[in-house]
Amino acid sequence: MSDFVPTPEQQRIIDEAHRHHEEAMRNPSARRPAPPLRDGEFALGLTADGKLQAGGGRPITPPDPNAPLVPSREVRADRAAGALIGAACGDALGVPYEFQPTLSDDQQPVMRGGGLGPYAPGEYSDDTQMQVVIAQVAATGLALDDDPAQRAIAEGFIGWAAGGASDIGAQTRRVLYTARTAGGDALEAIRMASTQLHAQTGRSAGNGSLMRTGVVGLGFLNGSDAVYRCRDAARAISGLTHYDPLAGDACVLWSEGVRKAVLASGPGLWRFGGVRDAIHLLPFERQEQWRSWLDEAQEKPPHAFQPNGYVVSALQAAWSAIYHTRIPERPEDHFRLAVEAAVRAGDDTDTVAAIAGVLLGAAWGRAAIPVEWQQRVHGWPGLRVDDLASLAERIIG
Repeated sequence: MSDFVPTPEQQRIIDEAHRHHEEAMRNPSARRPAPPLRDGEFALGLTADGKLQAGGGRPITPPDPNAPLVPSREVRADRAAGALIGAACGDALGVPYEFQPTLSDDQQPVMRGGGLGPYAPGEYSDDTQMQVVIAQVAATGLALDDDPAQRAIAEGFIGWAAGGASDIGAQTRRVLYTARTAGGDALEAIRMASTQLHAQTGRSAGNGSLMRTGVVGLGFLNGSDAVYRCRDAARAISGLTHYDPLAGDACVLWSEGVRKAVLASGPGLWRFGGVRDAIHLLPFERQEQWRSWLDEAQEKPPHAFQPNGYVVSALQAAWSAIYHTRIPERPEDHFRLAVEAAVRAGDDTDTVAAIAGVLLGAAWGRAAIPVEWQQRVHGWPGLRVDDLASLAERIIG
């Protein structure tokens, strides 16, 4: 891995290029023609020669250039609610199958509870519990890219681990226990604990920050600098427990994917394009590697990425489940089918399904989530789907 660090002038040029990219996305009349794709490169759902990928399902048309660039307030609210509820539903659906034998294609996952908690039927686990902590802070109006919000999140994580966690990953447990023992300023304590753990072990790229950070994208739906603020917030909130830059990279990709999905005006698979678009927000020396990892996920089925406790494998499994699930005649059914495919990825099933669920919910909205799942899902601290929807509503303002 390169040690490249841009000079201030290089960084200015990079940032200027990013700003031009965002302006082009907001203003179609100012867009320059897209450069030809390189050999082997393709946009989401398309091959290099412009044909639909096999996993893309039925033919879909490109976005309408005359459509509004930003969906209505009602649509954005439905999608924001879909993100939080989608994560919770994926989590609860995956709970019974965590670290159990991988389900076959003809086995139907159901919210029957059990798992490591053990959990009641429909109860979500630590994946959503930690996401709720972030959502509660975001709903207060605090900016997630600033220290006051991150301090509140740190305090929330430490308090949750002490009194609300039904189960908790080993790495996250060590960081939060160390921070709680240290006392003092929660933000300083948790950052120090995260840094120390990475220094001691050299291994802090687990999937435990990616499982909770998609909600960050909901906090940055407005403003010309939203994309950069979302990037910075996702990386900082990931780093509270997962110091490794790869964990931060994954959270940047997924949070920006959620943000773009809520704002997308295009149909079908184009709603998920924010994940690949966000590669340009990563440090230059890791961009090509992430393109390769996403390409691999688009070439292989979800269960190929086992074990998926590693953040890269977890992201690949979730991306593969979304990408390889055909969009049916009722496109909203893509949510259910893709979340079920994420559970069938096996291993850390609740986490992979929660990761997939937050992005799928942001793309398709709450209305696409099966009613029977919404009626059953619940969890710490005594929330049901309407409570999650209310949190999302307050986040987007």
